[in-house]
Amino acid sequence: MTNAASTCCRPGSSDCACAQQATCSCGQQSALHCTCSKATAENTVSGPRCSCRSRPAGECTCDRAASENSTVTGATCSCGSRPAGACTCEKASDGGYNPANEIDFTTR
Repeated sequence: MTNAASTCCRPGSSDCACAQQATCSCGQQSALHCTCSKATAENTVSGPRCSCRSRPAGECTCDRAASENSTVTGATCSCGSRPAGACTCEKASDGGYNPANEIDFTTR
C-alpha cells in the first residue's frame, strides 16, 4: 500500500500521479532527489507545497503544473498559498507527510 498526501491528485485509487512526474527544477532528477547545485534547497520539504508535496507551492513540475501554479482565488488556507481545505504546509492535518520518505520502486 502506498501512502500519499491527503491532497494528492491521484485519479480514483491509483498512485499519486503528480508525485511520480515531479522533477527538481533542473529537470534532471525526481523531485526531492536533486543532485545539482540546488540540491540543498530542492531536497527539503517545508512550507506550502504542491498537491503531492514534492515541490514548493507555485513551482509544480508535473502535468498538473498549469493548475497547480495558478494564483489561488477564493478562500485560502492559513498561509494563503493553497485553497481552503487543501493545505499542504506543516499546519495541515497530515503536515508530517514527507514524500522523500517514500520509495519509488517503479523506476529502480
